[in-house]
Amino acid sequence: MARDEEAADTLGPFRQFLSLERDVLVLSVAMLAFSLGFQMTNQYFGLYLDALGASALVVGLYRSFSDLVGAVYPYAGGLVSDRIGSRTALTAFGLASSAGFLVWALAPDLAVFGLPAWAFLFLGLLLAQAWKSFGLGATFAIVKQSVPPERLASGFASTEVFRRVGFLLGPLLAAFVVERVTPFVEGFQAVLLLAVAFGLLATFAQHRLYDPAGDSFGKSFAGLRTIRDDLLGMPDPLRPLLLGDTLVRFANGMVYVFFSIVVAKRLGVGFEGFGVAISPAAFFGVLLGVEMTVALLTMVPVSKVAERVGLKPVVATGFLVYATFPILLILAPPDQWVLVALFAFSGLRFAGLPSHKALIVGPAEANAGGRVTGTYYLVRNTLVVPAGVLGGYLYGIDPVLSFGVASAVGLVGVGLFLAFGEEFAAVA
Repeated sequence: MARDEEAADTLGPFRQFLSLERDVLVLSVAMLAFSLGFQMTNQYFGLYLDALGASALVVGLYRSFSDLVGAVYPYAGGLVSDRIGSRTALTAFGLASSAGFLVWALAPDLAVFGLPAWAFLFLGLLLAQAWKSFGLGATFAIVKQSVPPERLASGFASTEVFRRVGFLLGPLLAAFVVERVTPFVEGFQAVLLLAVAFGLLATFAQHRLYDPAGDSFGKSFAGLRTIRDDLLGMPDPLRPLLLGDTLVRFANGMVYVFFSIVVAKRLGVGFEGFGVAISPAAFFGVLLGVEMTVALLTMVPVSKVAERVGLKPVVATGFLVYATFPILLILAPPDQWVLVALFAFSGLRFAGLPSHKALIVGPAEANAGGRVTGTYYLVRNTLVVPAGVLGGYLYGIDPVLSFGVASAVGLVGVGLFLAFGEEFAAVA
């Protein structure tokens, strides 16, 4: 018994350092599995839509539709999770997401009633986005109720590290499958079926292992008045963050879905070296792996830096990388090593995400973490909805114009956040 207690004491500081309390750990494992599914698939959707015959405008429209779903789901999900508890909510959302992955996989064979195959990707999105967006409020609330206020950045770093491992392995696994199974559409269908398996595994794990005893339950939804009250009651420190974040995300939303098309079709860069040669489509997955490697190596150390220097400078640095990456990518020469360097630079934007999340949820009152988070994302994602259509329209005219405008909008957001952004005083 004494040895067991000594071992527990030895491991305690390490567990506290990474904020791996039981519920946060379970959530982190689920995030890993779902991230594998999402990152094997979402990054390639520009190419998938293009292969199914979608125009640049339709590709942009898909991004806007994704942002619309992302705007509505988090708020509703936050209300649901606060009302029925995080475990029940996340189980339902996980099953829906797995079904959405399946619809995506079957889309090329579902062209009925005169609808093109790509139209079913929109239907699948309504389901697939459930865990990622509906469950956002629940995931924030779990960390909020499990981690002391002064440790929020480290707590979110724990979940983000697990999530970003999925971001690292997912694209690499997708690249392997796409390289082995040709043509691209059939290879991507195989990737989507793997995503179904990962989603079901994550749903089962979080339902069996998560302890609902610590769940806090809020009030039920009271209609549009609830939305109005939550918007008016948003903590003041969130407002300048929301403004800058919205502009940065608007910029990213204009061009994000086109990254795979730029690398695989516009630049057409594959990889040759170290005794291997891979296609441009597979190389895109490798580049995403490089991006996530940098993110994983920097995320936890940067969260510790944020505890010393404050959250604002760390968040601003991440915003700056978001803003400058589009113009750097579209103007890049068709050189494999230049692209490796660019995606390594892009990985730095993720280093500030734990601090960003802490800056969002930190000012929330106890038992309201899900609703504050949902309100924040409702506003941000609603304002970002037109970005994809605008980006797609401009891309159809000139890809450089689309990516250049995106970077300009993002830099305005960075400037506004630097000028008006605040630190927060955590509310226990």
